[in-house]
Amino acid sequence: MIERSNGRRNNTSRNDNRKKPGFAGTREQTQCRFCRRGVKYVDYKDIGTLQKLLTNRGKIYSRKRSGNCAGCQRKAKKAIKRARYMALLPFTV
Repeated sequence: MIERSNGRRNNTSRNDNRKKPGFAGTREQTQCRFCRRGVKYVDYKDIGTLQKLLTNRGKIYSRKRSGNCAGCQRKAKKAIKRARYMALLPFTV
């Protein structure tokens, strides 16, 4: 048996999508872990740091999840891939 609606929309779903008053939308910029330390080169032999950027299954965390800036995320990705090739980090678990 299929229930049919009378064509009216639920008003609560429309009101939930509105922005909260008093929030300007600007957020304080924080630096990534590599920029804070002034790192120019992400070393593939630094396994402790690189493991923090991987899930327990061996996948690389996204920029949003890891908090890295775009440039440092690319450097970290390259370092992780080099460490995998040198068998310092696993490809998958």
